[in-house]
Amino acid sequence: MRTSSTIRTRRTIRTRRTVRAAAAAVAGALALSLTACGGDDNDDGGDDGGKETASTVTLPKLDGESLEVAAVWTGAEQKNFKAVLTEFEKRTGAKVTFVPAQDPIINFLGSKIAGGQPPDVAMLPQPGAVKQAVDKGWAKPLGAEAQKELGENYSAGWQEIGKVGGKQYGVYYKAANKSLIWYNAQVFENAGAAEPKTWDELLTTAQTVYDSGVTPFSVGGAEGWTLTDWFENVYLSQAGPEKYDQLAAHEIKWTDPSVKAALTTLAEVWGKADYVAGGSKGALQTDFPASVTQTFTGGDQPKAGMVYEGDFAQVNITETKAEVGTDAKVFPFPAVGDSAPVVSGGDAAVILEDSKAAQALATFLASPDAATIQAKLGGYLSPNKNVDAAAYPNDVQRKIAEALVAAGDDFRFDMSDQAPQAFGGTPGKGEWKALQDFLSDPKDVAGTQAKLEADAAAAYGD
Repeated sequence: MRTSSTIRTRRTIRTRRTVRAAAAAVAGALALSLTACGGDDNDDGGDDGGKETASTVTLPKLDGESLEVAAVWTGAEQKNFKAVLTEFEKRTGAKVTFVPAQDPIINFLGSKIAGGQPPDVAMLPQPGAVKQAVDKGWAKPLGAEAQKELGENYSAGWQEIGKVGGKQYGVYYKAANKSLIWYNAQVFENAGAAEPKTWDELLTTAQTVYDSGVTPFSVGGAEGWTLTDWFENVYLSQAGPEKYDQLAAHEIKWTDPSVKAALTTLAEVWGKADYVAGGSKGALQTDFPASVTQTFTGGDQPKAGMVYEGDFAQVNITETKAEVGTDAKVFPFPAVGDSAPVVSGGDAAVILEDSKAAQALATFLASPDAATIQAKLGGYLSPNKNVDAAAYPNDVQRKIAEALVAAGDDFRFDMSDQAPQAFGGTPGKGEWKALQDFLSDPKDVAGTQAKLEADAAAAYGD
């Protein structure tokens, strides 16, 4: 946990070096890419999207070795990751067991370690969690082979956010573009609604959808992280990248006028009960998977016409009968300020029990081989620049992946994921809880700011 201004300054310098102002250009490129991919998705994607990838990484024989890998992933996401672990087993002879974890994963790992049963590898969803694992003495540095794979396959920025104190601890196996809004194409067609490019246009589109008899937005408020993502996109676009970096490092307070402006903007959607499926009460009882599926079920009368979240929403879309690119379309999060936001997230593989097998798994996860397997299964995005875009199962996902790789180091990492987990990553506490309370009462901007600042100050050790 960050306990001094020195640590916060180091994190801010690192973040600023990783992500520069070209985000606006990246957002523009993404917008063009998504528009260019159109509505049809009947090309040769999916399992036939590319030839089988030859092995690019050499792995040791590990017959008789066993590993445990912990992650918070559930459902299709967990199933698809297990397919990657199965391939590792085939190549090495090791036995790998997936251990379902709970949020906050640092607390889960702490209980496992205290009980003398730590997993060998953990998939940590926040840079803050990686740093905590290092500070607690749990995480082990990556070996030469894993670092070699990272150097060949990842941009400097994605390597940098996996470092603590100059040492490489994390392999960012999974990335996310968190600046997307998915919509039901039939609803938009029936309403005569257009894809918006600005926040004001988004509000106009929402009213058009509402006038057609469909609630505009589905919000998965039962899980506070979805609400932090809403806030971060609005804040980055409206306040700008420098303010974003300062708030992420808690160099400015949550009582800052820029936070007030962002919350006030959010209230233009969250504060209109008829704009959110089930109203605020219903949204707070809707988890993320349901927020997606209810947007694409029910024929031309779903519970909502749009749902905000990252590219990984495709996992849930495919659980309905909707086809990505045809029934389910997507547009970049609209510009609230001068430019549209580009917010990314990711999950890093971190070794907790150092061994030849654990290092081999980290090396495998840093290779194009592992990422290609999961890319073909959908609902996944890799920051690995050597994954062939043809591996992704549809044109929409390919364009999103290409835009992420083209961005290089020019992105902003999820703000709450950079925070101490007590503030940015714990159910029922900190930012998650404060924004859930704000969803329930969007008029209380000042009270929400005060609560956010109090919780942040405690978590950052101010």
